[in-house]
Amino acid sequence: MKKFYIVPILFLFSFTCFMLYRKIFNRQEYYQESYLEKTNIYVQSLSTPRGRILDTKGRVLVDNVGVKTIVYHKVNSIQSKEEISIAYQLAEILDVKENLSKTELKKFWMLTNEEEASKLITEEEYALYEMRKLNSQDLYLLKLDRITDEQIKMYTPTDKKAISIYNLMNKGYYYDAKIIKEDVTEEEYARILEERIKGITSEMYFKRDYPYQNTLKSIFGTIGTIPKEQVEEYLQLGYNLNDLVGISYLEKQYDSYLQGEKDVFKVMEDGTLSLVKAGKRGADLVLSIDIDLQQAIESIVKEEIKKGKQLKNTEYYQGSYVIVGSPNDGKIKAIVGLKYLKNDVFKNVESDVVHLSFTAGSIVKGASMALAYQQNLVDVGKKIKDACVKLYLVPQKCSYKSLGYIDDITALKTSSNYYQFLLAIKLAGYTYRPNLKMQVTEKEFNLYRNAFAQFGLGEKTGIDLPNEQTGIKGTKIAPDLLLNFAIGQYDTYTPLALLQYINTIYNNGVRYRLSLMKKIVDSDGTILVENQPEILSTFSLEEKYFDRIKTGLYQVINGGTGSGYVDVKYNAVGKTGTSETIYDSDMDGIGDKQTINNTFAMYAPKENPKYSMVVVSPNVSHYNGSTDFFAYINRYISKAVSDYLFEP
Repeated sequence: MKKFYIVPILFLFSFTCFMLYRKIFNRQEYYQESYLEKTNIYVQSLSTPRGRILDTKGRVLVDNVGVKTIVYHKVNSIQSKEEISIAYQLAEILDVKENLSKTELKKFWMLTNEEEASKLITEEEYALYEMRKLNSQDLYLLKLDRITDEQIKMYTPTDKKAISIYNLMNKGYYYDAKIIKEDVTEEEYARILEERIKGITSEMYFKRDYPYQNTLKSIFGTIGTIPKEQVEEYLQLGYNLNDLVGISYLEKQYDSYLQGEKDVFKVMEDGTLSLVKAGKRGADLVLSIDIDLQQAIESIVKEEIKKGKQLKNTEYYQGSYVIVGSPNDGKIKAIVGLKYLKNDVFKNVESDVVHLSFTAGSIVKGASMALAYQQNLVDVGKKIKDACVKLYLVPQKCSYKSLGYIDDITALKTSSNYYQFLLAIKLAGYTYRPNLKMQVTEKEFNLYRNAFAQFGLGEKTGIDLPNEQTGIKGTKIAPDLLLNFAIGQYDTYTPLALLQYINTIYNNGVRYRLSLMKKIVDSDGTILVENQPEILSTFSLEEKYFDRIKTGLYQVINGGTGSGYVDVKYNAVGKTGTSETIYDSDMDGIGDKQTINNTFAMYAPKENPKYSMVVVSPNVSHYNGSTDFFAYINRYISKAVSDYLFEP
């Protein structure tokens, strides 16, 4: 068997001998290659096109626009005198605005007049320096202070341009690509190419372009230099210090895909640059957003806000949020957030749905009922008469009006607070009687919070946007606050959470992660990542009870509190919410006006729904002491948007 090993052994021996020969007898060639590898200097281009952001049908939402830019790449060991010479060369070619301070002029004078500047220090001060009672920085500042206005008056406009350019050449990190001038003229661009100035290149600097202007711009996010506090993190991920990166929202979330590859240049002996590796545009991010849908809803909401601002009691109403999604998989089709400024001017605030939260009101009663069914608190189908609850030392708490006889389904249809109060009292281990002395602990609140979280309320929805907030959790423990919790009048929730909640109702307790990304494709169209529905949690409850919840929410739209929010012909399932909150009218950080939030969540049609939708209108009305007029702006928005969504 040993003869079979002879050939590989001979090959290894021969290869080893060859490498030894190369090192011993061709040492000059070997060391020359090694030296070149260690001494060659390579620099990267200023930027490269990022991947685009597209809508679900491939329409470009965020693009790149190239700006002709003059860039300086610092050559290793270059001296200040040579850089000053380059700055003067550029000053003859480029029209650069100079805006120099007196201090900047003094610093340049000191740099170019070293011998004269040294005379600004006295012998006594040099002696103190020798005794280490003054340091080099102290001497520098003394010189700077003693340079007179007469000494810096000598600089001509050309000098000042050159000084400005020199300052730009030395701004930031040593090996950063330094922008000297953006958006140069064709003549400037051509002359820089012809001159072949050491370390200077004419490059395209790519900026983001938004074909749909401000629509969804806050969701797209921004790009910029690496934040100082995250430098180490980015360096470990392979980024360079001068890279432009996504610093918020989608640009940040998908930066590793959107980030392109820069051109790589070799610094030649004469200081010019030679391209050794061409860059590559980043991958495209395709969203589940439909821009036609987005723009149509945005237009509807603007009109309804303008109409609403003409109604009584809307002084503190500033705008509304609408989110449209797919209840089957959690994909989002449109996000609208509009803030009314004045004179029909609006600000797009779509990103508010990620981090702002509101008391949602009775919209959450579907989750309250799910917990009650799960804990066997409900007498299914049993009718009781709607009334008020009076706990010991607590003012009585009622529904918004007397609702007559109700059961578990009609309690949802009519939005009975009384019914939910009784269930919360049962959860705490009590049977209601007037002036009940009731004790509650954190346990009862946690039962509600844990159940609500499985519907997305008070929990991250998993949306592919950084820094998602979960709302504010109340910290006080009291019997009346537990009752408030059950009807959505305690913790706060984001609009995104409300969308995930109604989706989870449809899916019988299965909670799907919300998402904006549909897929990521390379520049040649190859799919790199394709988004798949992801289950985050499941609320354990028999289907028959979810059917009762859905029946109650169907009746909300068909004859209940949601009448007029959606046309009955669309066969929708939904829930309204109204809650009291405190608004800071004078912006001093302290709430001073009691206002009303209005919410609505729905999906339609009942079987195999096409869309789910959430509408949130904060501070839509208030109690002013003279009229209790309520502006039903949320209803008008919901009706107009649902008509658009479901009309054939």
